[in-house]
Amino acid sequence: MAIVAVAGRKGGVGKSTIVGNLAAEFAAMGHTVTVLDADPQHSLVAWAAQGDGMLARCVEKAAAGDNLRSRAHKSEKDVDIVLIDTPPGMPDLAYQAALAADLLLLPCGPSPLDLFALKEALSLGLKARAERRSKKPRIRFVPSKVLMTTNLGRGLTSSLKDMGKKVLPPIGQRVVVAEAVARGLTVTEYAPGSPAQEEFHELAKAVDKILRK
Repeated sequence: MAIVAVAGRKGGVGKSTIVGNLAAEFAAMGHTVTVLDADPQHSLVAWAAQGDGMLARCVEKAAAGDNLRSRAHKSEKDVDIVLIDTPPGMPDLAYQAALAADLLLLPCGPSPLDLFALKEALSLGLKARAERRSKKPRIRFVPSKVLMTTNLGRGLTSSLKDMGKKVLPPIGQRVVVAEAVARGLTVTEYAPGSPAQEEFHELAKAVDKILRK
């Protein structure tokens, strides 16, 4: 059983998209999953409500007054993996998630502004680790919304490696991801075997390998 938090100080880097599609990939691997939507905008709750996909059965709203750390540990007792989607610009919630998490994923887009914000998110994760006096949460970067036809996109993984943390498989910027969301589905359900689904599958395999260590 494990808790995985996805965080970032900047919006628009694909946190909710990664959480929702990782949930589907973990379910396909045979894991039981709960998704805690801690973003006050509740994008994952809205996504799940668009259809009758797997997210409709595993996404739970984390209310503003909830103790996110306690809520995550409570959910962990019932499933194999708890995924937490945290909001941008609300470091207190992200910090609670980091205090609970076994693994903290920090997505980052190719913009220099994304890289600046990533440094703040990394600092928050390291602070949580220091408070816990532990090697947890383990921290990994995820290149997100990558366009490999651009210089910034091609150089993102190298830029992230230069920041001193391990980098997981990238997620590209693909129209099929938005199409799936519009139907209340994950990419695994909407476009199995597509390049987008393969990317989420590779990311889920990498996360699963870390959690098994």
